[in-house]
Amino acid sequence: MYWFCVLIAGLLPYICTLIAKSSMPPSSNRNPREHLATVEGFRARANWAQSNSFEAFPLFAASVLSAHITGVEHEFINALAMAFVGCRVLYIIVYITDRSTLSTLIWFGGLACCITLLVKAGVQSSL
Repeated sequence: MYWFCVLIAGLLPYICTLIAKSSMPPSSNRNPREHLATVEGFRARANWAQSNSFEAFPLFAASVLSAHITGVEHEFINALAMAFVGCRVLYIIVYITDRSTLSTLIWFGGLACCITLLVKAGVQSSL
């Protein structure tokens, strides 16, 4: 299950991209970054959520891989991987809808999942 969560987390930025580009004329796809720099409102926030999702992914993937390689229980990895993906989905929703305090709290929840996986992997590897 946690491998599926890594796949989902890796695809989440592209969902944000679709939202950000939802009003983009087809001709704008020749230079999408220039176009996305001009969007406003929820489309701009979706573009920013895309960037944040790309930034969050490496730590999550490394956390899952570290936990797997060191022999952390699969149920534990599954639970935290699913919690991370849940946090990221919620984060994207509340970020796009401009609820800054809630998005920050949810962002920290996702970070806590990664840190917990890495700490557990470190403890497991020292046994």
